[in-house]
Amino acid sequence: MATFVKYEAFVEHLANKIIDFYGATDTWKAVIHTDAPVVATDATLSDLTQIGGSNGYNTGGENITFNSTRTGGTVTSTAVDVTWTAVTGNLGSSTTGRYFSAYDDTPTSPADPLFGSWDYGATFTVAAGESVTLDFGASLATLA
Repeated sequence: MATFVKYEAFVEHLANKIIDFYGATDTWKAVIHTDAPVVATDATLSDLTQIGGSNGYNTGGENITFNSTRTGGTVTSTAVDVTWTAVTGNLGSSTTGRYFSAYDDTPTSPADPLFGSWDYGATFTVAAGESVTLDFGASLATLA
């Protein structure tokens, strides 16, 4: 499984009620990008360089289906893994990715605030007919 890091601005966006990490009102998405996340300063999707939008990859990423539950003072969010499959050519043309990031697509100010990033560990290319999956594991996040 890829290594997760939280963007520091996520905590501020959560505290300022910019994002909804518990309810079902906001649309969350996952993207593939080439640049290493700078968790101290990257705050929105525009801070990242996504792979090209072609051959099975849509610029702006894919929706994340997730659910949150609360037990006592702990909120746990689970998510359905996101899979991209390359069609007619390499996913995103010939661009190689390495990182996945999740963001909230609903807010407009700031637009597209980042949540977290996963480092695949090495660059990858997804050839036609192949797939790559962002595996969230047992939970997307636990807030306590």
